[in-house]
Amino acid sequence: MDQAPGSPEGPQDAQSLPSCYRHPGRETAISCTRCERPICPECMISASVGFQCPECVKGGSGTGHAPAATQPRTLAGGTLTQDPRLLTKIILVLNVLVFVAVRAREDLVGDLFLIGRWPPEPFPATEGVADGQAYRLVTAMFTHQEIWHIAFNMLGLWWLGGPLEAALGRARFLALYLLSGLGGSALTYLVSDPSDASLGASGAIFGLLGATAVLMRRLNYDMRPVIALLALNLLFTFTWSGIAWQAHVGGLVAGVAIAYGMVHAPRERRALVQWGTCALVFLVIAATVIVRTVQLT
Repeated sequence: MDQAPGSPEGPQDAQSLPSCYRHPGRETAISCTRCERPICPECMISASVGFQCPECVKGGSGTGHAPAATQPRTLAGGTLTQDPRLLTKIILVLNVLVFVAVRAREDLVGDLFLIGRWPPEPFPATEGVADGQAYRLVTAMFTHQEIWHIAFNMLGLWWLGGPLEAALGRARFLALYLLSGLGGSALTYLVSDPSDASLGASGAIFGLLGATAVLMRRLNYDMRPVIALLALNLLFTFTWSGIAWQAHVGGLVAGVAIAYGMVHAPRERRALVQWGTCALVFLVIAATVIVRTVQLT
């Protein structure tokens, strides 16, 4: 089992950086290219040159573009919403509900955790992903047994998920979370003993951590806090017993790849590059699962 990372808050020096004019207290090095007021990632809307604030976009750009062209967008091109943490809250509640259900009926966890093949040879397998229960790759992402396990993961989800959802938009954030979790499950399935059980959202959380590093690099923020946090979590991953390091590494790699495609996609081909990156990651995950299934059967 594994624990989730925390969140890098306040990456910049408070004495040298201004705060976002719409969110006092959020330090930023980015300014609106029209009014030059400081704006945070939640308020940044991509423009032909740099970024603009929501008020300047809503007020009209004067460039002759159609109204839809100036619709407020997130850094990655998503639609701005009144509650930028809605999906984060829903995912958190879903994890908690599954945790409560497992605690209320302990035998339920046997139907949800990730396992490759059970029972082990020479007995004929009746359960596991290799036996056709591919749904376990997903259910394991939302299942916890211990209170400390879900506590660490949900803290990581809350601290990392909110800013990422605000910067990417809901659809892109959901794709990042699910594919990161699946990446962790796929690598666990590939290299772990098929009779070993695994569960927890840590693969998805490590994907969010990797995406946070990519986003901070894109915004030219101080990388030292997130690098230190990542290094600390990787240290725990490979030194503590009972931790599925495969889920951490698989989720981290998937999260970095997806986030890079989302925040560095050229504006004129943004959707193609972003969703193409997601599709490529999904194909790699699917291929990994198929190869391992063939090996086990």
